[in-house]
Amino acid sequence: MAAALPLRSDHSADDLRRIARDSDDADQTRRLLALAVILDGGSRGEAARTGGVGLQVVRDWVLRFNVGGPEALRTRKARGKRPILTDEQRTKLAAAIEAGPKPYLDGVVRWRLVDLAQWAHDEMGVSVSRQTLGRGLRAMGFRKLSARPQHYAQDEDALAEFKKTSAASSPPSVSSMAGRR
Repeated sequence: MAAALPLRSDHSADDLRRIARDSDDADQTRRLLALAVILDGGSRGEAARTGGVGLQVVRDWVLRFNVGGPEALRTRKARGKRPILTDEQRTKLAAAIEAGPKPYLDGVVRWRLVDLAQWAHDEMGVSVSRQTLGRGLRAMGFRKLSARPQHYAQDEDALAEFKKTSAASSPPSVSSMAGRR
């Protein structure tokens, strides 16, 4: 059986208990108390029971403690999955959305998520799902709003003429006047 890894000696068991008492991280407290058992002369098995873990985990804690001290035993945040779109690609996508589609080139009159996913694949070589693209666009500040498409040959003067308002009110009819007497 291999010899146990030595624990660094610049902290005493009482030091580790004091640091554990002052810590606001429950996992760090548990790890420090388990290592304090080892520094007090207890076995690695006792330390594992104190920490509620197995021997291999205690060994990992010893390695982390030896390298970085008590701060190395704090709970670390996982990095997570790398984003599909880079910052440069997000900027390019935002510019394409702001410019809007070109019907003769893109084949659509307004962007939908499925169209943007196809555009991203064609232009940037990135395969991204509609759901992921929707979350990304929402995080970039875009919302699911769409303006009504406008015909390219629409006449502004004809629209203004069509929208002219009628008179404010018409005079009352004779039959409605007869009922008021």
